[in-house]
Amino acid sequence: MAENNYYETLKVNSNASQAEIKQAYRRLVKLFHPDTNQETANNDQIIQINAAYEVLGDAQSRLNYDQKLHKHQQKTDNYRQQRTAAAQKQYQATRKTGKDVDEQVEDWLCLVYQPVNRILNVIIYSLQEQIDKLSADPFDDDLLEEFQDYLNNCRNDLKQAQITFSSLPNPPSLARTAAHLYYCLNQTGDGLDDLEYFPLNYDESYLHTGQEMFRIAAQLYREAQDSVSVYA
Repeated sequence: MAENNYYETLKVNSNASQAEIKQAYRRLVKLFHPDTNQETANNDQIIQINAAYEVLGDAQSRLNYDQKLHKHQQKTDNYRQQRTAAAQKQYQATRKTGKDVDEQVEDWLCLVYQPVNRILNVIIYSLQEQIDKLSADPFDDDLLEEFQDYLNNCRNDLKQAQITFSSLPNPPSLARTAAHLYYCLNQTGDGLDDLEYFPLNYDESYLHTGQEMFRIAAQLYREAQDSVSVYA
């Protein structure tokens, strides 16, 4: 997530006064508007500048925006700090099941790995198609609604995958596979977090960041497959 992106769009500090924000907005509009400067005219920049000023130019909407950014950043920081500790705790935990080692491996592959693997495959490799559809007109209400429905479905599927992943302890011999899956699930969740912000403010940086997180998730997904191939 790009922190204070609207401030960056207007090229002002987050502590700037309303007068400074208004001045910056006028300066940038003059710079990129075709009626005032043909050499630097840029309609996309004008759209982004207007979107940023619509929020930051009003004191109340700016306050709401600042609170949302702060809350999201705080949540992200706390989540990332806890993730490593949670992973270590999960993979170091041992449970005596009384089952034969081969039976434990077979159960985990069947009841955990395979269903989680299928869900991740659908989520990760369906994103590009949705981005392509949205690119036809990122501001079309119908396309945005369809994109939001897609993200909601992904979020529900991801939650089910996380529940399934936690339902059974992984055998020690599959700790590497489980670790790849664990981080893949988290990376996918982080990607969805960023993608879900695009319909709220039309800031394309969220799309780019979300796609990058999905790219990393795809790499982790493939590494999980490679590490478990010996049991196929």
